[in-house]
Amino acid sequence: MSQTAFSTLPLGDALVANLASLGYHSMTPIQAQSLPLMLAGKDVIAQGKTGSGKTAAFGLGLLHRLEVKKFRIQALVLCPTRELADQVATEIRKLARAVHNIKVLTLCGGMPFGPQVGSLEHGAHIIVGTPGRVADHLDRGTMRLDHLNCLVLDEADRMLDMGFQDVIDGIIQRAPGNRQTLLFSATFPDQIEAVARRILVDPVRVTVEGGHSQASIAQRFHLVADDAQRRQAVQLLLQQYQPESAVVFCNTKRETQDLADSLAAKGFSALALHGDLEQKDRDQTLVSFANRSTTVLVATDVAARGLDIDALDLVVNYQLAHDPEVHVHRIGRTGRAGSKGLACTLFSPKDGQRLLALEEYLQLRVEENPLPPQSLLLQAPYQAVMSTLQIDAGKRQKLRPGDILGALTAKGGLEGNQVGKIQIAEDWAFVAVSKEAAQRALKQLGQGIKGRNFRARLLR
Repeated sequence: MSQTAFSTLPLGDALVANLASLGYHSMTPIQAQSLPLMLAGKDVIAQGKTGSGKTAAFGLGLLHRLEVKKFRIQALVLCPTRELADQVATEIRKLARAVHNIKVLTLCGGMPFGPQVGSLEHGAHIIVGTPGRVADHLDRGTMRLDHLNCLVLDEADRMLDMGFQDVIDGIIQRAPGNRQTLLFSATFPDQIEAVARRILVDPVRVTVEGGHSQASIAQRFHLVADDAQRRQAVQLLLQQYQPESAVVFCNTKRETQDLADSLAAKGFSALALHGDLEQKDRDQTLVSFANRSTTVLVATDVAARGLDIDALDLVVNYQLAHDPEVHVHRIGRTGRAGSKGLACTLFSPKDGQRLLALEEYLQLRVEENPLPPQSLLLQAPYQAVMSTLQIDAGKRQKLRPGDILGALTAKGGLEGNQVGKIQIAEDWAFVAVSKEAAQRALKQLGQGIKGRNFRARLLR
């Protein structure tokens, strides 16, 4: 039997059987190194990139020690963004589905406070949330951590980047001292080391490579003279490679919004993602990008954490990242799941020190590559192949993906291959359709969904 088989771990039979049903047979490197330590009750510091399997690692660790019959908060997972919290909660529920009556509750900002209070009154075993909203519930007395035995800080570096240190300290002060603490981070700046020393007891450190190989990522570096040429360089790269999904990383929120506005004004299908967006706008941006009805996402590093996009065709670094580890994390979003990826980095003559640090970290020599020909600017910008429709109904109205698909493909409607991703939330749903079929799709939905009429519109 493989030493990395989940069945070699002292997990409950139900958890192991469920893992097999999910197709999880062998552990990823981060799981193989950290899970035995977690199951032994150790505090763990784990460094792993996006796609390394860390959510399943700590998810299994906290589920193993959960006492289901004791209906009280036993585990708390803190995440930097609502999107990441939603993903983590979904993964934990999936891992726990063979164990009856486990309740996982998500507490995030941008959502109504009242329903969360009601859910807390009914009790929960595991809380997954953002620091600000969790702290709000603790301050108002709507949640207590008296029985907490496991605290997880996921994407700890980004939470500190977002200014959550004092909030996290306040949460930890209300947690029992005799708990297990698990800290996961893609990068380990000095600030993280300081936090780890304060809140963990005799921790064991685990460091593994991410879920992708840098060998599968082609890196190109392009010299630009000024900001005007930098913006133009992004247009040239997009026109040259015409990616269905590309992320352009910027270092500041203002830079992010300005570049997205500039690309949109030139006719590209581009949206910005940064911390100043309203939650509704952020949700729509992420859905539009995931549905491939937006081809270019211009984002800050913090805002892009928790992006659930499996295969990016292109990553562009608008500016060099401040830290070489962040550079590696950025480019690691392309070239995953066995596919080839491309990462293009723009730099200026002022970036000498950062380039030297990056060369030393990556153990490579940066060679300047020519930008694509200027003639590409004379061509009309390429367009997204999909459009996204929003329907003003969701789970609360008992709407299911099959209902939407059925309405779209009913007599005289769309072909099945013209319908893409369907997402359903509490009171709304999004569906991707081929761009050329968008108006026909609206007409189909206007005829009703399973005999009921809901408003549907094109998401711009």
